[in-house]
Amino acid sequence: MSDLHKYVESRKKKDPEFAESYESGYKEFKIGVVLREARRKSGLTQEELARRVRTTKSAISRIENHAEDIKLSTIERVAEALGKKIVVEIN
Repeated sequence: MSDLHKYVESRKKKDPEFAESYESGYKEFKIGVVLREARRKSGLTQEELARRVRTTKSAISRIENHAEDIKLSTIERVAEALGKKIVVEIN
């Protein structure tokens, strides 16, 4: 089981509201988790990443925890600050 799946299952058990709205918010949630994991693997704090992206720590926190209506350009800026690339697929 991936880290993402472990986290989701754990959070569902702890937070009934999260479990209820999980399906509708999955895509936004997944983006935030992917970005948080990339930041952690890069060894950066939210504050350090915020400086690289030229934003605030609270903005990084919102992206990682809510990621609603996040612009592709914002994702690209975060990825670039982490030394990563964005790959978009349409299946």
